[in-house]
Amino acid sequence: MIVDLRIYTCKPNRMAEFVKIYEELAWPLQKKYLGNCLGWYTTVEGELNRVVHLWGYEDQGDREKRRKAMAADPDWGNYLAAVAKAEVLLNMENRILAPTGFSPVK
Repeated sequence: MIVDLRIYTCKPNRMAEFVKIYEELAWPLQKKYLGNCLGWYTTVEGELNRVVHLWGYEDQGDREKRRKAMAADPDWGNYLAAVAKAEVLLNMENRILAPTGFSPVK
């Protein structure tokens, strides 16, 4: 298993707007295509205005296949356009993580 860690930094006071757009337009698609959401969070302390979510995949090939299928869905383009139009994001990051031998999630 690998984990795709995604971190989105929102403009100050715009995180709720981003989360709303995501929940309405992207969440249904990501549940359909990506399937294994390990968690979806917003920061409370530390670096603020951040959204963090984690997705589990069998391996990098599984991740690429699922993300490619999602990207081909016209509704994904609608989500990307809505986020761009709203101008709510400052930065997006992702990291691919592999569990240790003693990780409770494998």
